[in-house]
Amino acid sequence: MILLENIQFIDWKTFEITEGNLLIETGIDQAIRFVTNEQTKSLPVECERQNCKGKYATKSFVNAHHHAYSALATGMPPPANAPENFLEILERVWWKLDKALSKDAVEICAALTSISSAKNGVSFVIDHHASPNCVSGSLKNIAAQFEKTGLNHLLCYEISDRDGLAIRDAGLAETEDYLKNNQGLVGLHAAFTLSDESLKQAQILAEKYQSGVHIHVAEDFHEQQYSLEIYGKPVVYRLADFGLTNFEKTILAHCIHIDDFERNLIANSKAWVVQNPESNLNNRVGFFNSHKLKGKTLLGTDGMHSNMIRSAQWAYFAGLAKDNIDLEKIYSRLRMAHTYLRSNYFSGDGENNIVVFDYDGATPLTQSNFLGHFFYAFENRHIESLIVNGEFVMKDRLILNQDEAFIHKESKKLAKILWKKMS
Repeated sequence: MILLENIQFIDWKTFEITEGNLLIETGIDQAIRFVTNEQTKSLPVECERQNCKGKYATKSFVNAHHHAYSALATGMPPPANAPENFLEILERVWWKLDKALSKDAVEICAALTSISSAKNGVSFVIDHHASPNCVSGSLKNIAAQFEKTGLNHLLCYEISDRDGLAIRDAGLAETEDYLKNNQGLVGLHAAFTLSDESLKQAQILAEKYQSGVHIHVAEDFHEQQYSLEIYGKPVVYRLADFGLTNFEKTILAHCIHIDDFERNLIANSKAWVVQNPESNLNNRVGFFNSHKLKGKTLLGTDGMHSNMIRSAQWAYFAGLAKDNIDLEKIYSRLRMAHTYLRSNYFSGDGENNIVVFDYDGATPLTQSNFLGHFFYAFENRHIESLIVNGEFVMKDRLILNQDEAFIHKESKKLAKILWKKMS
C-alpha cells in the first residue's frame, strides 16, 4: 500500500478538494481512504510513504482510442506522392506502416506507448492494433509491455479484408486466441474494408466471448459514399444490421460523417462513441459533433499522442464553434471512459489509480473553479507521479519498471528500419 501524506485530493466527480493523508490499497480495483495522523502510526512497515507537501492528486485518466503501433511514426519521411485525401493518407502512410511492422517493432511501440501514457497520467489504454504481416501473438506481446510498465488495458486486433482473406482470417484467429483468456474487444478497421461475411464473423466472435467491437466509423465521407454505392445503406445502418451496435462493449470511433438517422440509431443502441479531436483536424476529415448522441461519448487520441489533458483541451477549444459543448460536457467526455469500463465489468480502472500533480497555479484552485484551471492551465508537465493498482508506475517523473533510455535507443534503430521498408 501507499500513503500519500499532505495531499490535496480532487474528487474526479464532484471536484471537492480534501486535504490530508490518502491511503491507497494495493491490487486491482482496490480502495482508497483518508487516515488521520494518529492512524498512520499503525500502518504496516511495508507501506510506502510519500510526503506530497500539498500537491494535488486525482483519479488518473483513460485513453479510449489509441494506436500503439504508430509510435515509430514521429518524424518519418513523407510519402513520395503527397496524399490529397483521407483514403490516400491510409494507402500511402498507415497501411504501408502497419504492413512493415515486425515483432520487435510491435513490442517497442507498445513499450513507448505505455511509457508515454504513464507520463501523461494515463493508467488504462483502450488500444486498436494492426500489423498484417505480424499478426499471431501480437496482442499478447502488446499486453506484456503494457503490464511491464504497470498499465491496464483493453486490446483488440484490427480485422480487415484489405490485405486478403488469409490475413483477415489471421486477425480473426488472433482475436479469438486472445479473448479466450483476456478481456478485450473484437477489432475491426472500418466497414468499407470489411465484407458482409467479415462483419458476420466479427458478430459471432463478439457474441461468443460476450465482448463488443471496436471500429472506425464514418471518419471520412468516402466511407459513406462507398457504403451507399455498394450496400445501399449508410455505414451505421450496415453495422446495426449485423447486430454490432447492440453490444454494450462496442466502441464506434470518430462518427464524423453520420446523419441524424444514424445518430438516433446510435443513441438508442448500446454502443459508445469516441471522439478524437486532433486526429480529425490533422487529417482534415471534419470535426465531431455530439448532436443527438445522448452523452455516451468518450475521448481518445487516435495514436497521435498519449496526452489526455491535451485531447480534452482540444476537444473544448476546437469544438466551441462546431459542437454544443461547455467545460463540464468535455470534462464529462474525458471521464466517461470510467463509466464505460465499470458498467461493462472490465477490471483495472479502480479508484486506486491516482495521478499526482505538482501544480502551483497563480490563482487559488477550488471546487468551484477546478475546470477553469484544468482547461486553461493544467499541462502534462505538471504530472509528477502515477499510481496504478496501488503501486507507483512513475514516481517523481521517473518510470520505474522500464529502462526508458534503452527503449529509446532501440526505438531509434527500429524506426530507421521501418521507414526504409516503407520507402
